[in-house]
Amino acid sequence: MSCNKAKASIIQSLRPEHSLEDLLQVSGMKRATYYYCIKERPDKYASLRKEITRIFEDNRGRYGYRKVYLELRETGLTINHKTVARLMVEMGLHAYCRKLRYHSYKGEVGKTAPNVLKRDFAADAPNRKWTTDVTQVDIQGKKCYLSPILDMWNGEVISYVISDHPNLKMVTDMLQKAFRKHRTLDNLIMHSDQGWHYQHGYYQLLLQKHGITQSMSRKGNCLDNAMMENFFGLMKNELLYPNKWDDIEKFKTALKQYIRYYNNDRIKLRLKMSPVQYRTHFQNQVK
Repeated sequence: MSCNKAKASIIQSLRPEHSLEDLLQVSGMKRATYYYCIKERPDKYASLRKEITRIFEDNRGRYGYRKVYLELRETGLTINHKTVARLMVEMGLHAYCRKLRYHSYKGEVGKTAPNVLKRDFAADAPNRKWTTDVTQVDIQGKKCYLSPILDMWNGEVISYVISDHPNLKMVTDMLQKAFRKHRTLDNLIMHSDQGWHYQHGYYQLLLQKHGITQSMSRKGNCLDNAMMENFFGLMKNELLYPNKWDDIEKFKTALKQYIRYYNNDRIKLRLKMSPVQYRTHFQNQVK
C-alpha cells in the first residue's frame, strides 16, 4: 500500500475544521491509505541511522556513502549501498568538497626528465612507482608547505615534510626519510611535475644514487600527476576547508594526525581498506 505522508499530515491538520470525508474526497486519498500513513510506526532504520552517524562523525565528515557503506559491511551489517545513500541524504550527511591548486613551476631552471610514467598509475607491487609534489596552505596570513611521497600501488604516504618555506631542503629531507625506511628501491620510478625542486641537480643526484628513474609530467598538465593531485584534494576537502583555523601550528599538528589517519584508517575505495591494511594484507599473502 502506497503512503503519501505529507498529504496525510495536511489532512490531519485540517480535521478540526473539516470533515474527514470532504478532505479525503478533495485530496483523492483513500481512507485506508490515510490511516496507514498516520499510524505511528517505529523507524526500522533507527539503529542503522545511528551507526551511519557514528561512522560519519568518527571520520569528521570526510566519508561519502560509499565509504560509510564499506565500513558498515566491515562491522557485519548486510545493507544495500543505495539504502545507505538514501539515509545519508535524508539526514543531511555529505562529504565537504572544494578544490584549490598550487603551482611550483618556475620555468626550466635545471634539467627536466621525460614522462616515463605516461599516466600509467597502476603498480603490481610496493615501491615500483612513487609520486611527489608540493602544496601550499594559508592560515591567517601565514603559509606552510606539505611535501609528501605517495606510493601509487596503495596510495600510502611513504614520507613527508611540513615546512614554512618551499625550499630545496624540504624535498631532500623528504627523500632521505623515505630512503631510511626503504633501503632497496630497485626498478622504482619517481614521478613529479616540472617544479624547480625536481629539476635541481642535488635532488636528481639523490635519485641516481638509489637507482631511481626520474619521470616528470608534461608542462602545465596536472592530469599527468593525478594521484598526487587527488591526495592534496582529499586533504584539503577533509581537513583544511571544513574547519576554521586561527593558528597555523594547530593546523600542522592536525595535518600530521590526518596523514596517520589517511594511511592507517581511511578506507580507500579502490582497495576496500586503508593503505596500510592493504600493504599488511599483501605482505601476509606473499610470505
